[in-house]
Amino acid sequence: MEGYQEHSLGGRVFQKIREDILSGKYKENDELRENTIGNELGVSRTPVREALRQLELEGLVTIIPNRGAYVTGISRRDIWDIYMIRSLLEGLCARWAAEHIEEKQLYELEETILLSEFQMKKESGFSAEQIAMLDGRFHAILYEASGSRILSHLLKDFHNYVQAVRKDSVASEDRARKSIREHRQILRAIRDRDEELAEQLANEHIMHVIQNLKKQGYEKENCK
Repeated sequence: MEGYQEHSLGGRVFQKIREDILSGKYKENDELRENTIGNELGVSRTPVREALRQLELEGLVTIIPNRGAYVTGISRRDIWDIYMIRSLLEGLCARWAAEHIEEKQLYELEETILLSEFQMKKESGFSAEQIAMLDGRFHAILYEASGSRILSHLLKDFHNYVQAVRKDSVASEDRARKSIREHRQILRAIRDRDEELAEQLANEHIMHVIQNLKKQGYEKENCK
């Protein structure tokens, strides 16, 4: 699947449609017309059809015979589940990163935090979009630093699934500043090769996001 997604024409179309769904360009129940998407991407219907079948396997699209393909997307329940799973796996990732991280990755994590802190000091006000982008970069580096291809791939997918929510999670200046401080604490523990502390801090970091989700009603929907 990974090779398919990265190298084939259908794989590149798959990634583009997937990104458009997860970013919110396509909304739940929107119809995905093969001709329209093919024209937009400059490809025939065949790779689009191939991509839509793969997206159906991933649960992001529903294909109804003789009617077409429709966006399923990521529900609020899915988002809640993803963060609950991440609250366990992010800690494992940080623990392994404390063991395997390379100097270059330490530098990249530090650079990302410094850029985040710079964003917060702008006189014009911080950009939640930029902070969310840097947050994604921090976690992506951390995933690679774990030394586990499987864990990295899994967490990257989860991170992509909730990209629309990630921006909301740092929309307030207070939460954005706290998130950056938490990143710095995680980095310090990893740099000190303190595996247990790195795991604890990374788990707590995701739990703080979950607390924000509760305020937005995700827990209530989860219990229905």
